[in-house]
Amino acid sequence: MSETVNWKAARECAAQFAQSWSKGEPGGAVIGFDENGIRFAEAGGVESLSTLAPFTAASVIRYASVTKHAFCALVLAHSDKIGLDDPLGKHLPELQAPLRDVTVGRALDMSGGLPDTRECLSLLGLSVYTETKAGPLLDFLARQTRLNYEAGTEISYSNTGYRLVEAALERRGVFFRDYVREVGAQTGAVLDAPDVWNDPVIGLVPGYWLDGERWQLSAAGLHISASGSMTGSGESLAKWLIGLLGDKEPFEGILQQLSAARPLADGRISGYGLGLRESLLGNRSFIGHGGSHPGYKSYFLLDPAHKTGFVVVSNREDTNGYKIALESMAALTGETLPRPSQALRDGTYVTESGPWWIKVAGSTVTYLDADETVYEDEGAWVSSRSASSPMRLKMDGEDIVGEVGHAQRRFHPVREQEVPASLSGVWNSSEGARFEIENGRVVMGIGPVRHRMPLHALGNGRFLFTLVDGPWTKRVCINLLSTDRLELVLARARMIEYRRAG
Repeated sequence: MSETVNWKAARECAAQFAQSWSKGEPGGAVIGFDENGIRFAEAGGVESLSTLAPFTAASVIRYASVTKHAFCALVLAHSDKIGLDDPLGKHLPELQAPLRDVTVGRALDMSGGLPDTRECLSLLGLSVYTETKAGPLLDFLARQTRLNYEAGTEISYSNTGYRLVEAALERRGVFFRDYVREVGAQTGAVLDAPDVWNDPVIGLVPGYWLDGERWQLSAAGLHISASGSMTGSGESLAKWLIGLLGDKEPFEGILQQLSAARPLADGRISGYGLGLRESLLGNRSFIGHGGSHPGYKSYFLLDPAHKTGFVVVSNREDTNGYKIALESMAALTGETLPRPSQALRDGTYVTESGPWWIKVAGSTVTYLDADETVYEDEGAWVSSRSASSPMRLKMDGEDIVGEVGHAQRRFHPVREQEVPASLSGVWNSSEGARFEIENGRVVMGIGPVRHRMPLHALGNGRFLFTLVDGPWTKRVCINLLSTDRLELVLARARMIEYRRAG
């Protein structure tokens, strides 16, 4: 290693975060490591509000989307059965165009435009707690005939590609759970990958979310899939990643393939690889990924050049693992942290047409319901510095211009206006879902879960309403396509249509 690293400073930084998790609250662990092993582990809080046992590096959590790179490693290991350039329809013939024409590589590198299954269910009125199974979910996806955008033209996070590729591999007799158990054991890690939330997992600690006053136990009904099914401790995740950094069997060449540049259709390079995203710090590039399930957060950040890294695991919803890992890496390397920017004027903005809107509040920019911090960039520009949610924006008079998801956008300030009475009525989807609009409110659900959500007009047939579902708050855009046809739009699902009842 040619450059000096400061493990003492990195540990002190990690300890400050760990100490912020108090003894009577859910907690987490921050682990620093290099190719030779774990250098430190700092932990705080408790792993269970029932037992009040302290959270440790051995506490088992759900890794959520940290799973993705491991699944991509499985895909690469079975190139004889499935190729990155194969269209999904080759392996899942029941899919319809255009989903069937998306390649396996685009399904995994977030450029495929595949609508996220969980967000589709939210737009159909199904709660995070509603139980769903793999077969009916695949049938649902096979009925879809719209992408979020043309494959290869944008980057937008979605879990669906992983679900579909996993289904394709299972038809060839290849199962992800077998892979993580076997390969994990070779690194000394104890890993599992249950695809149902209620499956027992040895040592799994509860996850928690704060409802504003009290900590609540987390739960979810969605069949998880290989987009986020792995479980294990912070210690086990570190051992797995040390194996990747070591570049020896069974991981020889894998990290390089996972992090290789992935071009969009026009040749521009995306910062999102195969289950890994690039993170810039100072003049250096790192790779990592985060994970989020209700009540669980995780993140890891690697420096492949110097074979160091950090793992963050937590059983509380409010943990910002990316911030902890990045600041720990900055302390280790001496690189300067990016500076959040407030150069964009606060307010809500919308494109001339279409469902694309943003809200600016200080250094936070919300795009189609997804929040990102923006940082200082060249000149008047700000950047999210995020490979999975890329933004580069600046003020242009009263407007905001630039790229979001690598797509060019111009956003105009929203002018206050009324919700027209002509929007009122009953709206039905082909999936059997329905909602009503009356007196400027969306009415969704039945009986005691019937919610009335005020609409806010964005102009030119676009309206926002806020849907609260347990730990999640979703800001949904209604985009009127014609007098009797509309779509509901979230960041990860932009194609759920409803028609006015006759």
